[in-house]
Amino acid sequence: MRFPTPLVPAVLIRRYKRFLADCRLEDGREVTAHCANPGSMMGLKDEGIRIWLEPNDDPKKKLKYGWRLVEHADGHFTGVDTSVPNRALRMALEAGEVPELVAPSVRAEIKYGENSRIDFLLTGDGPECYVEVKSVTLCRTPGLAEFPDSVTARGAKHMGELAEMARQGHRAVVFFLVQRTDCTHVDIARDIDPTYAQAFDAARAAGVEVIAYDTRITPEGVWLGQRLPVA
Repeated sequence: MRFPTPLVPAVLIRRYKRFLADCRLEDGREVTAHCANPGSMMGLKDEGIRIWLEPNDDPKKKLKYGWRLVEHADGHFTGVDTSVPNRALRMALEAGEVPELVAPSVRAEIKYGENSRIDFLLTGDGPECYVEVKSVTLCRTPGLAEFPDSVTARGAKHMGELAEMARQGHRAVVFFLVQRTDCTHVDIARDIDPTYAQAFDAARAAGVEVIAYDTRITPEGVWLGQRLPVA
């Protein structure tokens, strides 16, 4: 998935009110960017880090920049926009590039469960397949990506609903898309959200499949990479 507009480098001054980030462009100008990430962004919001912004000239948007990437000192990247995994995965699913999830029909945002929408519903031969996508950006131990980075009651609810789909005989999948280029395996951050961890374990026991992939990230775009092991 290529970014529609070329990104520009900047330095983070501060992230605040969850969805706002003050940044300094290379020419010295200070701008406020939209931060499309409601999580804690642990380890990704330190003052002075190098980031990449996507400019826009949309008159309907109050903020003229969107924060897309963190560039780490070792040359690795992390994607901070939580909408990117769904867009990148949809392109891969429709192109048949995810061998575990090949289906003739891919539909997004379909109502199911109790007042919820599944990210993707795959249909065709065999049972319906419900796929919930989670963006993973937390890394506290080198090489280990963890989810979640903050308490997520919504995430626990999703795991319960996936478990119910599995019990009904459907295929149910939680898909962890690791928006980092420096991780080789995935685990649940049980200390951050024990309730989510319990819901995850219960869903797995009920038959929910767990799939994780990494990503290839550059200032040009984000693409699905290869499958990663999940603890």
